[in-house]
Amino acid sequence: MNFLDRHAYDWGARFARFIFPLFRRRRRIAIENIIKAGITDDPKEAARIASVSWGHLAGHVCEALRVPHVVTKENWREHLEFDEASPKAVKLLLETPDTPILLVSAHHGVWEAATNVLSFARPMIAIARVMNNKFVANWMKKHHFRGPVTVIDKQHGFTPDIMRQWEDDCAAMTILMDQHTSKGMPLTFLGRPAKTFTSATRLAMRTGRPIVVGSFVRVAPFKYRLVGGDPLVFPKDADRATCTQLLNDRLGEAIRQYPEQYLWAHRRWR
Repeated sequence: MNFLDRHAYDWGARFARFIFPLFRRRRRIAIENIIKAGITDDPKEAARIASVSWGHLAGHVCEALRVPHVVTKENWREHLEFDEASPKAVKLLLETPDTPILLVSAHHGVWEAATNVLSFARPMIAIARVMNNKFVANWMKKHHFRGPVTVIDKQHGFTPDIMRQWEDDCAAMTILMDQHTSKGMPLTFLGRPAKTFTSATRLAMRTGRPIVVGSFVRVAPFKYRLVGGDPLVFPKDADRATCTQLLNDRLGEAIRQYPEQYLWAHRRWR
């Protein structure tokens, strides 16, 4: 690991925290979200968490861009820790390559870096917002996401081709559930009312495929820890609202463990 790799996160995080006061609206949103979610009732502590989490976003992105240079097919397991994860979830995620799975997470921890690292264990399909700029999108595909990682524009949904690819490749379909939607189901997230996408629940109920819910959090340079419980399987006749709320609650538990690595500044609750 060279000098640039060792300090990529620190440089990004420090610069972002330095300029964070300039983003007054985002700073206000983050502090309000932290207090209303019950992470702390102290405005000064909420401001500190907001600043650290904003820095973490930039630091994580900078480090994620260096993951392909540091993490290899030979050493990728050395970059993952599982002491806070369900053994069943670890086995399903890393040691059951013949089973398609759903991986449900949030804007928490190191979602970008984890996608790269996990691609050494199994093919990954990430539902995300594709960059509008074709140059940036092509650069990201060539230099950032390497290996069997397919990024799907969330606007296109689960097309028949994607479903076939998921099943044929036994991939991990990765979905970030904490994005704002005006058309979702009225549930709660971190104890607050929040309309929630039900796509992960519907897909799990329709296919019977297991769901791993949780986050990979950063514990050291290029060292990531899985936080989460046992895998979930939803029967076809399950109650969609109850199942989706369970996903929200699982994500909330992980965020409360590591609140400084959650993106509080985004407008999850509108």
